[in-house]
Amino acid sequence: MTLPAPLPKIDSNTFAYETTPLVAPTGFREYDARWLYPDDINLLGVQALGTGLGTLIHELGVRPAIVVGHDYRSYSQSIKHSLTVGLMSAGIEVHDIGFALSPVAYFAQFDLDIPCVAMVTASHNENGWTGVKMGANRPLTFGPDEMTRLKKIVLSGAYVERPGGGYRAVEGVRERYIADLTKGEKLSRPIKVVAACGNGSAGYFAPQVLQALGAEVIALDCELDYTFPRYNPNPEDMKMLHAIADAVKEHSAEVGLAFDGDGDRCGVVDNTGEEIFADIVGVMIARDLSALNENAQFVVDVKSTGLFLTDPVLKANGVKTDYWKTGHSYIKRRANELGAIAGIEKSGHYFFNPPIGRGYDDGLVAATAILQMMDRAPGKTMADLRAALPRTWNSPTMAPYCDDEKKYDVVDRVVAHFQSIADRGETIMGQNIRDVLTVNGIRVVLEDGTWGLVRASSNKPSLVVVVESPTSEENLRGMFKVLDDHLSTYDEIGEYDQKLD
Repeated sequence: MTLPAPLPKIDSNTFAYETTPLVAPTGFREYDARWLYPDDINLLGVQALGTGLGTLIHELGVRPAIVVGHDYRSYSQSIKHSLTVGLMSAGIEVHDIGFALSPVAYFAQFDLDIPCVAMVTASHNENGWTGVKMGANRPLTFGPDEMTRLKKIVLSGAYVERPGGGYRAVEGVRERYIADLTKGEKLSRPIKVVAACGNGSAGYFAPQVLQALGAEVIALDCELDYTFPRYNPNPEDMKMLHAIADAVKEHSAEVGLAFDGDGDRCGVVDNTGEEIFADIVGVMIARDLSALNENAQFVVDVKSTGLFLTDPVLKANGVKTDYWKTGHSYIKRRANELGAIAGIEKSGHYFFNPPIGRGYDDGLVAATAILQMMDRAPGKTMADLRAALPRTWNSPTMAPYCDDEKKYDVVDRVVAHFQSIADRGETIMGQNIRDVLTVNGIRVVLEDGTWGLVRASSNKPSLVVVVESPTSEENLRGMFKVLDDHLSTYDEIGEYDQKLD
Protein backbone atom coordinates (compact mmCIF):
# COMPACT_ATOMS: atom_id res chain seq x y z
CA MET A 1 0.00 0.00 0.00
CA THR A 2 1.41 3.34 -1.06
CA LEU A 3 1.42 5.94 1.69
CA PRO A 4 -0.64 9.08 1.11
CA ALA A 5 1.00 12.49 1.12
CA PRO A 6 1.81 13.63 4.68
CA LEU A 7 -0.21 16.22 6.55
CA PRO A 8 1.58 19.15 8.25
CA LYS A 9 -0.42 18.80 11.48
CA ILE A 10 -2.46 15.98 13.06
CA ASP A 11 -3.83 15.81 16.57
CA SER A 12 -2.37 12.99 18.64
CA ASN A 13 -4.56 10.22 20.07
CA THR A 14 -6.77 10.21 16.98
CA PHE A 15 -7.55 7.74 14.21
CA ALA A 16 -5.88 10.07 11.69
CA TYR A 17 -2.61 10.05 13.65
CA GLU A 18 -2.49 6.26 13.45
CA THR A 19 -3.31 6.03 9.75
CA THR A 20 -1.82 9.13 8.07
CA PRO A 21 1.77 10.34 7.79
CA LEU A 22 2.55 13.49 9.77
CA VAL A 23 5.54 15.54 8.59
CA ALA A 24 5.86 19.20 9.65
CA PRO A 25 7.49 21.14 6.77
CA THR A 26 9.73 23.09 9.16
CA GLY A 27 11.68 19.91 9.95
CA PHE A 28 13.54 20.09 6.64
CA ARG A 29 16.62 22.23 7.30
CA GLU A 30 19.38 23.41 4.98
CA TYR A 31 21.56 20.34 5.45
CA ASP A 32 19.68 17.84 7.63
CA ALA A 33 16.22 17.24 9.09
CA ARG A 34 14.97 17.61 12.68
CA TRP A 35 11.55 17.31 14.25
CA LEU A 36 9.97 17.15 17.67
CA TYR A 37 8.70 13.58 18.03
CA PRO A 38 5.83 12.71 18.16
CA ASP A 39 4.33 16.22 17.82
CA ASP A 40 5.81 17.18 14.44
CA ILE A 41 6.40 13.77 12.88
CA ASN A 42 4.90 10.34 13.51
CA LEU A 43 6.24 6.91 12.57
CA LEU A 44 4.26 6.86 9.33
CA GLY A 45 5.79 10.25 8.57
CA VAL A 46 9.26 8.81 9.14
CA GLN A 47 8.35 5.95 6.80
CA ALA A 48 7.30 8.53 4.19
CA LEU A 49 10.63 10.28 4.71
CA GLY A 50 12.45 7.00 4.06
CA THR A 51 10.47 6.35 0.89
CA GLY A 52 11.16 9.89 -0.24
CA LEU A 53 14.87 9.52 0.48
CA GLY A 54 14.93 6.28 -1.47
CA THR A 55 13.17 8.00 -4.36
CA LEU A 56 15.78 10.78 -4.32
CA ILE A 57 18.64 8.26 -4.29
CA HIS A 58 17.26 6.72 -7.48
CA GLU A 59 16.86 10.19 -9.01
CA LEU A 60 20.51 10.95 -8.24
CA GLY A 61 21.56 7.81 -10.11
CA VAL A 62 23.44 6.45 -7.12
CA ARG A 63 23.73 2.73 -6.36
CA PRO A 64 20.66 2.03 -4.19
CA ALA A 65 22.46 0.94 -1.02
CA ILE A 66 22.54 2.81 2.27
CA VAL A 67 24.06 2.64 5.75
CA VAL A 68 21.63 3.39 8.58
CA GLY A 69 22.37 3.84 12.28
CA HIS A 70 20.80 5.46 15.34
CA ASP A 71 21.91 7.44 18.38
CA TYR A 72 21.15 6.75 22.03
CA ARG A 73 17.62 8.05 22.55
CA SER A 74 14.67 6.08 23.90
CA TYR A 75 12.86 6.35 20.57
CA SER A 76 15.72 6.45 18.01
CA GLN A 77 15.60 2.74 17.20
CA SER A 78 11.87 2.96 16.42
CA ILE A 79 12.50 5.98 14.20
CA LYS A 80 15.26 4.11 12.38
CA HIS A 81 13.05 1.05 11.81
CA SER A 82 10.29 3.18 10.28
CA LEU A 83 12.86 4.95 8.10
CA THR A 84 14.19 1.54 7.04
CA VAL A 85 10.75 0.33 6.02
CA GLY A 86 10.36 3.39 3.82
CA LEU A 87 13.80 2.96 2.27
CA MET A 88 13.19 -0.71 1.49
CA SER A 89 9.83 0.08 -0.10
CA ALA A 90 11.68 2.47 -2.42
CA GLY A 91 13.97 -0.32 -3.57
CA ILE A 92 16.96 0.47 -1.35
CA GLU A 93 19.29 -2.13 0.15
CA VAL A 94 19.61 -1.17 3.81
CA HIS A 95 22.74 -1.99 5.84
CA ASP A 96 21.87 -1.43 9.50
CA ILE A 97 24.90 -0.85 11.76
CA GLY A 98 22.70 -0.39 14.84
CA PHE A 99 23.62 1.99 17.65
CA ALA A 100 26.34 4.33 16.43
CA LEU A 101 27.80 7.80 16.26
CA SER A 102 27.30 9.88 13.12
CA PRO A 103 31.01 9.55 12.20
CA VAL A 104 30.74 5.78 12.70
CA ALA A 105 27.96 5.74 10.11
CA TYR A 106 30.13 7.84 7.79
CA PHE A 107 33.06 5.46 8.42
CA ALA A 108 30.79 2.53 7.55
CA GLN A 109 30.19 3.99 4.09
CA PHE A 110 33.90 3.45 3.41
CA ASP A 111 34.26 0.26 5.44
CA LEU A 112 31.34 -1.43 3.66
CA ASP A 113 31.79 0.40 0.32
CA ILE A 114 28.27 1.84 0.36
CA PRO A 115 27.50 5.23 -1.24
CA CYS A 116 24.62 6.49 0.92
CA VAL A 117 23.99 7.14 4.62
CA ALA A 118 21.04 7.99 6.86
CA MET A 119 21.93 8.51 10.51
CA VAL A 120 18.99 8.89 12.90
CA THR A 121 20.12 11.46 15.45
CA ALA A 122 18.99 14.61 17.21
CA SER A 123 22.67 15.45 17.82
CA HIS A 124 22.91 17.72 20.89
CA ASN A 125 19.23 18.70 20.93
CA GLU A 126 17.08 18.14 24.00
CA ASN A 127 15.07 14.95 24.43
CA GLY A 128 11.95 14.98 22.32
CA TRP A 129 13.89 15.87 19.17
CA THR A 130 14.77 13.46 16.40
CA GLY A 131 16.30 13.91 12.99
CA VAL A 132 18.26 12.39 10.13
CA LYS A 133 21.66 13.27 8.67
CA MET A 134 21.81 12.04 5.08
CA GLY A 135 24.23 11.76 2.20
CA ALA A 136 24.62 10.03 -1.16
CA ASN A 137 28.20 10.97 -2.08
CA ARG A 138 30.72 10.04 0.61
CA PRO A 139 32.22 11.82 2.51
CA LEU A 140 29.66 14.58 1.84
CA THR A 141 26.21 15.02 3.31
CA PHE A 142 23.19 16.73 1.78
CA GLY A 143 23.13 20.46 1.21
CA PRO A 144 20.28 22.82 0.28
CA ASP A 145 19.70 21.41 -3.21
CA GLU A 146 19.20 17.84 -2.03
CA MET A 147 17.20 18.89 1.03
CA THR A 148 14.91 21.10 -1.05
CA ARG A 149 14.25 18.25 -3.48
CA LEU A 150 13.70 15.76 -0.65
CA LYS A 151 11.23 18.11 1.02
CA LYS A 152 9.26 18.47 -2.23
CA ILE A 153 9.14 14.70 -2.80
CA VAL A 154 8.00 13.91 0.73
CA LEU A 155 5.47 16.69 1.28
CA SER A 156 3.82 16.18 -2.09
CA GLY A 157 3.70 12.41 -1.70
CA ALA A 158 5.73 12.03 -4.90
CA TYR A 159 7.74 9.12 -3.56
CA VAL A 160 8.00 6.06 -5.76
CA GLU A 161 7.85 2.49 -4.48
CA ARG A 162 10.14 0.00 -6.24
CA PRO A 163 11.10 -3.65 -5.91
CA GLY A 164 14.62 -4.69 -4.93
CA GLY A 165 14.77 -3.39 -1.37
CA GLY A 166 16.45 -5.48 1.26
CA TYR A 167 17.80 -5.49 4.80
CA ARG A 168 21.07 -6.60 6.35
CA ALA A 169 22.15 -6.21 9.99
CA VAL A 170 25.89 -5.46 10.07
CA GLU A 171 28.06 -6.39 13.04
CA GLY A 172 31.53 -5.26 14.11
CA VAL A 173 31.52 -1.72 12.73
CA ARG A 174 32.21 -0.13 16.15
CA GLU A 175 35.26 -2.34 16.66
CA ARG A 176 36.61 -1.64 13.16
CA TYR A 177 36.01 2.09 13.61
CA ILE A 178 37.97 2.17 16.88
CA ALA A 179 40.79 0.09 15.35
CA ASP A 180 40.94 2.46 12.38
CA LEU A 181 41.20 5.57 14.59
CA THR A 182 43.93 4.09 16.76
CA LYS A 183 46.11 2.27 14.23
CA GLY A 184 48.57 5.15 13.83
CA GLU A 185 51.34 6.57 15.97
CA LYS A 186 50.58 6.68 19.68
CA LEU A 187 51.20 9.60 22.02
CA SER A 188 54.74 9.83 23.37
CA ARG A 189 53.43 10.44 26.88
CA PRO A 190 50.15 9.74 28.71
CA ILE A 191 48.41 13.11 28.42
CA LYS A 192 45.75 13.30 31.14
CA VAL A 193 42.37 14.01 29.53
CA VAL A 194 38.89 14.57 30.91
CA ALA A 195 36.54 13.02 28.33
CA ALA A 196 32.99 14.32 28.82
CA CYS A 197 30.06 12.82 26.92
CA GLY A 198 26.96 14.08 28.75
CA ASN A 199 25.64 10.51 29.00
CA GLY A 200 25.18 10.58 25.21
CA SER A 201 26.24 8.15 22.51
CA ALA A 202 29.93 9.11 22.51
CA GLY A 203 30.32 7.63 25.98
CA TYR A 204 30.44 4.17 24.41
CA PHE A 205 33.33 5.18 22.13
CA ALA A 206 35.44 8.10 23.39
CA PRO A 207 37.17 6.64 26.49
CA GLN A 208 38.29 3.52 24.63
CA VAL A 209 39.63 5.50 21.64
CA LEU A 210 41.55 7.98 23.77
CA GLN A 211 43.01 5.25 25.98
CA ALA A 212 44.14 3.32 22.90
CA LEU A 213 45.95 6.45 21.70
CA GLY A 214 47.94 6.44 24.91
CA ALA A 215 46.07 9.08 26.90
CA GLU A 216 45.22 8.83 30.59
CA VAL A 217 41.44 9.22 30.55
CA ILE A 218 39.19 10.61 33.25
CA ALA A 219 35.72 9.60 32.05
CA LEU A 220 33.03 12.15 32.90
CA ASP A 221 29.35 11.27 32.34
CA CYS A 222 30.26 8.54 29.88
CA GLU A 223 27.59 6.10 31.09
CA LEU A 224 24.80 5.80 28.54
CA ASP A 225 21.61 7.41 29.86
CA TYR A 226 19.10 8.80 27.39
CA THR A 227 17.47 10.96 30.08
CA PHE A 228 20.64 13.12 30.07
CA PRO A 229 20.40 13.56 33.86
CA ARG A 230 23.05 16.27 34.26
CA TYR A 231 23.00 18.32 31.04
CA ASN A 232 22.55 17.95 27.31
CA PRO A 233 25.56 16.43 25.51
CA ASN A 234 26.44 19.74 23.86
CA PRO A 235 30.00 21.20 23.85
CA GLU A 236 28.46 24.70 23.85
CA ASP A 237 26.24 24.02 26.90
CA MET A 238 27.55 26.03 29.87
CA LYS A 239 26.52 23.32 32.37
CA MET A 240 28.60 20.79 30.48
CA LEU A 241 31.56 23.16 30.23
CA HIS A 242 31.42 24.02 33.93
CA ALA A 243 31.35 20.31 34.83
CA ILE A 244 34.40 19.71 32.64
CA ALA A 245 36.24 22.69 34.13
CA ASP A 246 35.61 21.37 37.65
CA ALA A 247 36.85 17.90 36.67
CA VAL A 248 39.95 19.28 34.95
CA LYS A 249 40.92 21.19 38.09
CA GLU A 250 40.02 18.35 40.44
CA HIS A 251 42.17 15.82 38.56
CA SER A 252 44.91 18.27 37.42
CA ALA A 253 44.17 17.23 33.84
CA GLU A 254 45.97 18.77 30.89
CA VAL A 255 42.85 19.20 28.78
CA GLY A 256 39.11 18.56 28.84
CA LEU A 257 37.38 17.28 25.70
CA ALA A 258 33.59 17.44 25.27
CA PHE A 259 31.69 15.32 22.76
CA ASP A 260 28.15 16.01 21.59
CA GLY A 261 25.21 13.64 21.38
CA ASP A 262 26.20 12.00 18.09
CA GLY A 263 29.96 12.36 18.39
CA ASP A 264 30.66 14.60 15.42
CA ARG A 265 31.72 17.65 17.49
CA CYS A 266 34.50 18.25 20.00
CA GLY A 267 34.75 21.05 22.56
CA VAL A 268 37.90 22.00 24.45
CA VAL A 269 38.59 23.20 28.00
CA ASP A 270 42.20 24.03 28.82
CA ASN A 271 44.20 23.01 31.89
CA THR A 272 43.03 26.08 33.84
CA GLY A 273 39.36 25.22 33.24
CA GLU A 274 38.80 27.85 30.53
CA GLU A 275 36.82 27.02 27.41
CA ILE A 276 38.58 27.59 24.09
CA PHE A 277 36.18 28.17 21.21
CA ALA A 278 36.65 25.80 18.28
CA ASP A 279 37.77 28.53 15.90
CA ILE A 280 40.60 29.47 18.29
CA VAL A 281 41.49 25.80 18.69
CA GLY A 282 41.47 25.75 14.89
CA VAL A 283 44.10 28.48 14.75
CA MET A 284 46.25 26.45 17.15
CA ILE A 285 45.79 23.33 14.99
CA ALA A 286 46.53 25.36 11.86
CA ARG A 287 49.79 26.55 13.42
CA ASP A 288 50.71 22.95 14.23
CA LEU A 289 49.77 21.42 10.87
CA SER A 290 51.11 24.27 8.72
CA ALA A 291 54.53 23.73 10.30
CA LEU A 292 54.38 20.20 8.86
CA ASN A 293 52.66 21.05 5.54
CA GLU A 294 53.85 23.94 3.40
CA ASN A 295 51.21 26.42 2.10
CA ALA A 296 48.45 24.60 3.93
CA GLN A 297 44.83 25.33 2.99
CA PHE A 298 42.05 25.62 5.59
CA VAL A 299 38.33 26.36 5.38
CA VAL A 300 36.49 28.02 8.28
CA ASP A 301 32.94 29.26 8.74
CA VAL A 302 32.04 32.95 8.67
CA LYS A 303 31.56 33.03 12.46
CA SER A 304 35.25 32.24 12.96
CA THR A 305 38.03 34.47 14.24
CA GLY A 306 39.94 36.76 11.88
CA LEU A 307 43.21 35.32 13.22
CA PHE A 308 43.25 32.87 10.33
CA LEU A 309 44.17 35.84 8.15
CA THR A 310 46.17 37.99 10.59
CA ASP A 311 48.11 35.58 12.83
CA PRO A 312 51.81 36.16 12.09
CA VAL A 313 52.72 32.47 12.44
CA LEU A 314 50.08 31.40 9.92
CA LYS A 315 51.17 34.18 7.56
CA ALA A 316 54.81 33.12 7.87
CA ASN A 317 53.82 29.51 7.17
CA GLY A 318 51.97 30.53 4.00
CA VAL A 319 48.57 29.39 5.25
CA LYS A 320 45.60 30.03 2.97
CA THR A 321 42.17 30.30 4.58
CA ASP A 322 38.79 30.40 2.93
CA TYR A 323 35.81 31.75 4.93
CA TRP A 324 32.66 29.88 3.99
CA LYS A 325 29.03 29.26 4.91
CA THR A 326 28.25 28.06 8.43
CA GLY A 327 26.92 24.50 8.54
CA HIS A 328 28.56 21.11 8.68
CA SER A 329 27.57 20.15 5.13
CA TYR A 330 28.81 23.47 3.70
CA ILE A 331 32.23 23.38 5.37
CA LYS A 332 32.65 19.67 4.64
CA ARG A 333 31.86 20.21 0.96
CA ARG A 334 34.08 23.30 0.63
CA ALA A 335 37.04 21.63 2.34
CA ASN A 336 36.62 18.71 -0.06
CA GLU A 337 36.43 21.00 -3.10
CA LEU A 338 39.59 22.92 -2.15
CA GLY A 339 41.54 19.90 -0.94
CA ALA A 340 42.06 21.61 2.40
CA ILE A 341 43.94 19.92 5.21
CA ALA A 342 40.98 20.73 7.42
CA GLY A 343 37.69 22.53 7.62
CA ILE A 344 36.75 24.06 10.97
CA GLU A 345 33.41 25.31 12.22
CA LYS A 346 33.10 27.43 15.36
CA SER A 347 30.40 25.15 16.76
CA GLY A 348 33.00 22.38 17.13
CA HIS A 349 32.79 20.49 13.84
CA TYR A 350 36.24 19.64 12.41
CA PHE A 351 36.68 18.07 8.97
CA PHE A 352 40.11 16.53 8.41
CA ASN A 353 40.93 15.32 4.93
CA PRO A 354 43.45 12.52 4.24
CA PRO A 355 45.85 11.54 5.63
CA ILE A 356 44.40 12.68 8.98
CA GLY A 357 40.74 11.83 8.33
CA ARG A 358 38.37 11.00 5.49
CA GLY A 359 36.76 14.41 5.12
CA TYR A 360 33.72 14.00 7.38
CA ASP A 361 33.22 15.56 10.82
CA ASP A 362 34.38 13.30 13.64
CA GLY A 363 34.83 14.55 17.19
CA LEU A 364 37.27 11.75 17.98
CA VAL A 365 39.47 12.50 14.96
CA ALA A 366 39.51 16.13 16.14
CA ALA A 367 40.39 14.99 19.66
CA THR A 368 43.26 12.95 18.22
CA ALA A 369 44.58 15.97 16.30
CA ILE A 370 44.40 18.11 19.46
CA LEU A 371 46.29 15.54 21.54
CA GLN A 372 48.91 15.12 18.84
CA MET A 373 49.32 18.90 18.71
CA MET A 374 49.92 18.93 22.48
CA ASP A 375 52.33 16.01 22.13
CA ARG A 376 54.36 18.00 19.58
CA ALA A 377 54.64 20.92 22.01
CA PRO A 378 56.54 19.48 24.99
CA GLY A 379 56.60 21.67 28.06
CA LYS A 380 53.64 23.76 26.88
CA THR A 381 50.11 23.50 28.25
CA MET A 382 46.91 24.12 26.34
CA ALA A 383 46.70 27.45 28.13
CA ASP A 384 50.25 28.25 26.94
CA LEU A 385 49.34 27.42 23.35
CA ARG A 386 46.27 29.65 23.60
CA ALA A 387 48.24 32.49 25.22
CA ALA A 388 50.76 32.38 22.37
CA LEU A 389 48.09 33.61 19.93
CA PRO A 390 47.56 37.34 19.41
CA ARG A 391 44.85 38.64 21.73
CA THR A 392 41.36 39.20 20.39
CA TRP A 393 38.12 40.34 21.99
CA ASN A 394 35.23 38.05 21.05
CA SER A 395 31.51 38.00 21.59
CA PRO A 396 29.55 34.83 22.19
CA THR A 397 27.31 33.63 19.37
CA MET A 398 24.15 35.71 19.93
CA ALA A 399 20.75 34.71 18.56
CA PRO A 400 17.99 37.34 18.38
CA TYR A 401 14.61 35.75 17.65
CA CYS A 402 13.32 35.91 14.09
CA ASP A 403 10.59 33.68 12.66
CA ASP A 404 11.76 30.88 10.32
CA GLU A 405 9.48 32.20 7.59
CA LYS A 406 10.89 35.73 7.83
CA LYS A 407 14.55 35.42 8.79
CA TYR A 408 16.01 35.05 5.30
CA ASP A 409 14.19 38.10 3.97
CA VAL A 410 15.34 40.09 7.00
CA VAL A 411 18.96 39.05 6.41
CA ASP A 412 18.70 40.02 2.73
CA ARG A 413 17.67 43.50 3.83
CA VAL A 414 20.49 43.69 6.38
CA VAL A 415 22.97 42.66 3.70
CA ALA A 416 21.65 45.33 1.33
CA HIS A 417 21.97 47.99 4.06
CA PHE A 418 25.61 47.33 4.91
CA GLN A 419 26.59 46.59 1.32
CA SER A 420 25.26 50.02 0.33
CA ILE A 421 27.37 51.66 3.06
CA ALA A 422 30.45 49.92 1.66
CA ASP A 423 29.55 50.77 -1.94
CA ARG A 424 29.21 54.45 -1.05
CA GLY A 425 32.62 54.44 0.62
CA GLU A 426 31.20 55.46 3.99
CA THR A 427 32.93 54.67 7.25
CA ILE A 428 31.85 52.70 10.31
CA MET A 429 33.21 53.76 13.71
CA GLY A 430 35.41 56.22 11.83
CA GLN A 431 37.08 53.41 9.88
CA ASN A 432 36.98 52.44 6.24
CA ILE A 433 35.42 49.09 5.40
CA ARG A 434 38.20 46.69 4.39
CA ASP A 435 36.05 43.79 3.24
CA VAL A 436 32.44 42.67 2.89
CA LEU A 437 31.83 38.93 2.77
CA THR A 438 28.35 37.82 1.70
CA VAL A 439 28.66 34.05 1.24
CA ASN A 440 26.43 33.56 4.31
CA GLY A 441 24.63 36.68 5.50
CA ILE A 442 27.11 39.54 5.79
CA ARG A 443 30.46 39.85 7.53
CA VAL A 444 31.70 43.46 7.59
CA VAL A 445 35.44 43.87 8.24
CA LEU A 446 36.91 47.24 9.22
CA GLU A 447 40.44 48.58 8.67
CA ASP A 448 41.76 47.43 12.04
CA GLY A 449 40.36 43.91 11.59
CA THR A 450 37.27 44.43 13.75
CA TRP A 451 34.35 42.60 12.18
CA GLY A 452 30.67 41.89 12.69
CA LEU A 453 28.47 39.16 11.26
CA VAL A 454 24.72 38.85 10.77
CA ARG A 455 23.28 35.69 9.24
CA ALA A 456 20.17 33.52 9.49
CA SER A 457 20.37 30.50 11.77
CA SER A 458 20.09 27.22 9.87
CA ASN A 459 18.55 25.38 12.82
CA LYS A 460 16.44 27.80 14.85
CA PRO A 461 13.98 30.67 14.36
CA SER A 462 16.65 33.29 14.93
CA LEU A 463 19.43 35.33 13.43
CA VAL A 464 23.07 34.85 14.37
CA VAL A 465 25.17 37.83 15.46
CA VAL A 466 28.92 37.60 16.19
CA VAL A 467 31.53 40.36 16.59
CA GLU A 468 35.29 40.34 17.17
CA SER A 469 38.05 42.91 17.46
CA PRO A 470 41.83 42.33 17.43
CA THR A 471 42.43 45.82 18.86
CA SER A 472 40.18 46.53 21.86
CA GLU A 473 37.06 45.67 23.82
CA GLU A 474 35.85 49.17 23.01
CA ASN A 475 35.87 48.39 19.30
CA LEU A 476 34.20 45.03 19.94
CA ARG A 477 31.32 46.76 21.72
CA GLY A 478 31.26 49.56 19.17
CA MET A 479 30.84 47.10 16.31
CA PHE A 480 28.07 45.30 18.17
CA LYS A 481 26.28 48.61 18.73
CA VAL A 482 26.44 49.35 14.99
CA LEU A 483 24.80 46.01 14.19
CA ASP A 484 22.32 46.12 17.06
CA ASP A 485 21.22 49.69 16.30
CA HIS A 486 20.32 48.62 12.77
CA LEU A 487 18.68 45.34 13.79
CA SER A 488 16.51 47.19 16.31
CA THR A 489 14.75 48.92 13.40
CA TYR A 490 13.17 45.61 12.29
CA ASP A 491 9.83 44.67 13.82
CA GLU A 492 10.48 41.05 12.85
CA ILE A 493 13.47 40.76 15.22
CA GLY A 494 12.82 39.91 18.86
CA GLU A 495 14.85 39.37 22.02
CA TYR A 496 18.40 37.97 22.09
CA ASP A 497 19.14 34.71 23.85
CA GLN A 498 22.17 36.53 25.27
CA LYS A 499 23.63 39.93 24.56
CA LEU A 500 26.71 42.06 25.16
CA ASP A 501 26.14 44.54 27.99
